[in-house]
Amino acid sequence: MKAYIFPGQGAQFSGMGKDLFENSKTAYELFNNANEILGFKISDVMFNGSTEDLKQTSVTQPAIFLHSVILAMSKENEILPAMVAGHSLGEFSALVINKSISFEDGLKLVSIRANAMQKACENNPGTMAAVLGLEDKLVENVCSEVNGTVVAANYNCPGQLVISGELNAIELACEKLKEIGVRRALVLPVGGAFHSPLMEDAKRELENAINETIFSDPICPIYQNVSGLPYSSEIEIKENLISQLTSPVKWTQSINKMVQDGAKEFIEVGPGRVLQGLVRKINGDINSSSLNLENVG
Repeated sequence: MKAYIFPGQGAQFSGMGKDLFENSKTAYELFNNANEILGFKISDVMFNGSTEDLKQTSVTQPAIFLHSVILAMSKENEILPAMVAGHSLGEFSALVINKSISFEDGLKLVSIRANAMQKACENNPGTMAAVLGLEDKLVENVCSEVNGTVVAANYNCPGQLVISGELNAIELACEKLKEIGVRRALVLPVGGAFHSPLMEDAKRELENAINETIFSDPICPIYQNVSGLPYSSEIEIKENLISQLTSPVKWTQSINKMVQDGAKEFIEVGPGRVLQGLVRKINGDINSSSLNLENVG
């Protein structure tokens, strides 16, 4: 049973999608469609932009979404997912591929999400930190003891938990974690406190957009970040998508549940190979690979 997984923010690179654009009629048409929807040539930024250009949240999120979804749609005849999941932003890519939302609506929602998150970052400054080599429960306990807002944000794999919150609270949490022997607590170069209460303003803005968007029941279950459980009801999918912005990404839980439900192979669709690495750390007995560019149509 094949599970398709889709990456989130951080997987971008200069030149992403260019091979697709040049070798696939489907991709060519979809990129031009995306440029019209967004009102600027995001394809130019993806193909020729600098690392700094691609770091802007308003560009990064649509760019990763487009790379993932256009790659998948260019090889649509090969993709027969039994289940899907996406890491944070990747959840929107997964929902297009399992036919829950259209390509156009998915891109519009991702753009609204990116701009809303950027505004929330500016209004409520925060950051994130990677915590390595400590049990999740111990990290959660430290977060609960710190004054200010700091929460578990990404359960990436055993021994790798990302925390998110206010600048001072993150610094205090890192100090406390080092005191109890954490292998590493590293503040990340990100624009804000994603998947924390500091994203509440963005959540409200995204909620309005999601409620105005047509969703359909998907062709296969999506294992959503907020719980790591599978969903096939459009109502539940929408609710979880809204909650995701202020809730942790339960990636470890999602992968474990997918394996429990019969996943034998994980195929990462999009830029980079981060998710493959996480899958191997979560369950070393499961095959994981990338969808390649050969024979795109």
